[in-house]
Amino acid sequence: MAKPRRGDTLELTIDDLAFGGEGVGRVDGYVVFVRGGVPGDRLRVRLVEARSRFGRAAVEAVMTPAPGRVEAPCPYFGACGGCRLQHLAYPLQLAFKAKQVRDCLERIGGLGPFELKPILAAPEPYGYRNKMEFTVAPGPVVGLHQADRYDVVLDIERCLLQSETMNALLDALRGEVRARGLSVYDPATEEGLLRFVALRAAGGTGEAMVNVVASAPAVEALAPVAAGLRARVPATASVVLTVNAKKAAVAVGSEEHLLLGRDHIRETLGGLAFQISAGSFFQTNTAQAERLFALVADACALDGSETVLDLFSGTGAISLLLARRCRRVYGIEVAAAAVADAVRNARANGVENCTFLAGEVRHVLPTLVRDGVRADVVVADPPRAGFHPKALGALGALAPQRLVYVSCNPATLARDLGALVARGYRVEWVQPVDMFPQTPHIEAVARLTRSA
Repeated sequence: MAKPRRGDTLELTIDDLAFGGEGVGRVDGYVVFVRGGVPGDRLRVRLVEARSRFGRAAVEAVMTPAPGRVEAPCPYFGACGGCRLQHLAYPLQLAFKAKQVRDCLERIGGLGPFELKPILAAPEPYGYRNKMEFTVAPGPVVGLHQADRYDVVLDIERCLLQSETMNALLDALRGEVRARGLSVYDPATEEGLLRFVALRAAGGTGEAMVNVVASAPAVEALAPVAAGLRARVPATASVVLTVNAKKAAVAVGSEEHLLLGRDHIRETLGGLAFQISAGSFFQTNTAQAERLFALVADACALDGSETVLDLFSGTGAISLLLARRCRRVYGIEVAAAAVADAVRNARANGVENCTFLAGEVRHVLPTLVRDGVRADVVVADPPRAGFHPKALGALGALAPQRLVYVSCNPATLARDLGALVARGYRVEWVQPVDMFPQTPHIEAVARLTRSA
């Protein structure tokens, strides 16, 4: 059979899922990735991309549905670029994610025998997100980008992944923008005001935050919007204006203005209180974060005498939870706003044995090593890119007895674990944790000890 061409209609059976959540099928040995395909589906698809070794296709008809296929509850599913697994029964989502972790560790990390613990399922597969970012586009619309189309924004009335408070705020903000005729930023002309809105809601306290990202410090124009949001959603404890006057389409900026309430909201986790500002990182799924942090604490196996290093420490959640079990904690975090929150959180909880340092781990960690700081245990929760090689080298020089690695990317986790094994560590176990149901993303915790 000739190699399929773009536009061809094919019939195939999906036999696996790729790491991004696409179904994988084959036609006479030719691999076809199908977004929306479920293992066991018999599909009729249209090829939208044809390369020499693989192609990508869109579903035209589900001829025979797989036993694991379910009806997606969200009306935007398929069009929206957010969730990709709503059509897959939750137990099968968990199985796919656990397999993803194992495959990466074996294929990329080249790890020898290790224990892969059963994946920790989320108690709530919907309504779990405590933070969402939405794009404001001409219309005006307030929503999420269409799948594979960054230039198209879908007007999302209600997102099933976020809390009801956040959905109420989303509706209120859309109403305020339209009622007041506020201008929307146009990337082509670089004119207009509104660009993004980030919503947060604290499950423990019920407080909510709205962060409006705009192209200019239009405090007078946006102050009435803040008041309108508070009137419509009384849980609104903070409304912040972040200014991004640059062309980069990101929901961060160079300056911040308080429009209403406080510059932070308060959250509770693991018996501690946390202040979360607009620019700081906090785990997106509070319920699963509590279970994740408890897992990390157990993996550290502290007896009270240790010095602990918390790399990529964010607002200090892990540092403060571990501080109650050890002698001293040093936290390193690049985001200045998060470090400021961590210091405030330590003070608010009466924790005095934590020191937070601002800077990139690859720069700060070697300095600590040169200054003679030694750590018995290191906890690391890096971004998706994982460790910078210099940071990994400094970690090897520090040589802690135990290392607990928290990862949101199995591929970079596998790469880094392979490098740490080469530096004399042994991977005892890896525990997948489903922090992001309905999406292909998966968190994992790995416990390593130095080989004798």
